[in-house]
Amino acid sequence: MDIMTGVGLVAGTIVIATMMLLGGDLHMFISEHAIIIIFGGSISATMIRFPLSALLHGLPLGAKFAFTMSRLSAHDLVDELARIAEIARKQGPVGLEKVETDEPFLAKGIRYVADGYDLDFIRDNLERDRDNFLMHLDEGSKIYRAIGDCAPAFGMVGTLIGMVQMFANMTDPSKLGPFMATALLATLYGALVANLFCLPIADKLHGKLLDEETNRTLIIDGILMIRDSKSPTLVREMLLAYLPEKHRQGEGEPVPA
Repeated sequence: MDIMTGVGLVAGTIVIATMMLLGGDLHMFISEHAIIIIFGGSISATMIRFPLSALLHGLPLGAKFAFTMSRLSAHDLVDELARIAEIARKQGPVGLEKVETDEPFLAKGIRYVADGYDLDFIRDNLERDRDNFLMHLDEGSKIYRAIGDCAPAFGMVGTLIGMVQMFANMTDPSKLGPFMATALLATLYGALVANLFCLPIADKLHGKLLDEETNRTLIIDGILMIRDSKSPTLVREMLLAYLPEKHRQGEGEPVPA
């Protein structure tokens, strides 16, 4: 689990709820009209922007990866691939059939090598799998960002509707308060949906997309070197290039000339 995403959302919700309670009752901040205009309008505009297939893939994948982390970091993957290369060197491709890993994409690459597929087949399939996954994750980031962009605008639309209704009923003072509250709550809802939920999640997904691109490319390179019977030391040294400079120190032994 990505604890920071959950902690941030809970902390933000607590802060907003506390401020509401300090000034009165939470019920005064509930407006069905504001909810309809914010969520209905934002979802409708997002449906216009994206095809159905993108929504079906991007929304659930984005929600999942916003709250989860990769099972193995890039540093762990370097160690794991060096270990797998050692097994392949000692036992051959057959020895990889018993290798277990927590990373599904890595497991797929190991299976390809163990089954004896040629280098081009492994490269093409893994790269296609990586690109499709990154595309769907990028769609998720764009969808949440689109909702975050729409929500404040529809908050303003709700405010304008409330103001029109308020001015149209100036002769009835009893209706002025409810219409003004609806107008202001629409702006409040739009700001909260955008800045506490959708835009932070979109940024989190973009960061994880970059991490996943690095990790999966690292895995592809490692698997191809293992398929090409490279030594474990060479595999490690080549893959260390994916790590930040400070994480390379003390890793592995120099490759003999």
